[in-house]
Amino acid sequence: MGNIAYEEYYTVDDYNLWEGDWELIYGMPYAMAPSPMFDHQYLSGKIFSILEEQLDACPRCFPAVEIDWQVSDDTVVRPDVLVVCKREQRITSTPEIIFEVVSGSSVKRDEQTKFTLYEKEGVKYYALVYPEHKRVKIYQHVDFKYRKIGDFSNEGVFKLHIRECDVQFDTGILWKKF
Repeated sequence: MGNIAYEEYYTVDDYNLWEGDWELIYGMPYAMAPSPMFDHQYLSGKIFSILEEQLDACPRCFPAVEIDWQVSDDTVVRPDVLVVCKREQRITSTPEIIFEVVSGSSVKRDEQTKFTLYEKEGVKYYALVYPEHKRVKIYQHVDFKYRKIGDFSNEGVFKLHIRECDVQFDTGILWKKF
């Protein structure tokens, strides 16, 4: 009898019973850090405030910070900041934009696992924010794939079109106090 490795598989029903902060991606649990570091939280707040101001006149689109997005029965993620254009108490619709603030402990998950997931699910824009390098990489979903539309540093402005609303995002605001 050979060694058989069994991989555990979890669902949203299991996820809903767990204590602490977790993400569930394709049935695999990922423990989240107890609390993000100050720079991470500060940048998430700045991103949210920029999006909130830019989307104030957009009646259907809402930014949110660290809220669960239930992708499927075996996948729940908690992006740092997202924008949805359907008001739901529990997010199940695909977000228009997701921002992830990348840290040493999250780089592989943000650049690979979540990149692939968000691409597959059709998230229109995916932004990776690198505090150490004062850089934001923006990807746009085009023809079922992500295409890099920019690599913005200290003073860069990028424009995103969400439904009938436009967002002009000035990365210089993010790094103003860094």
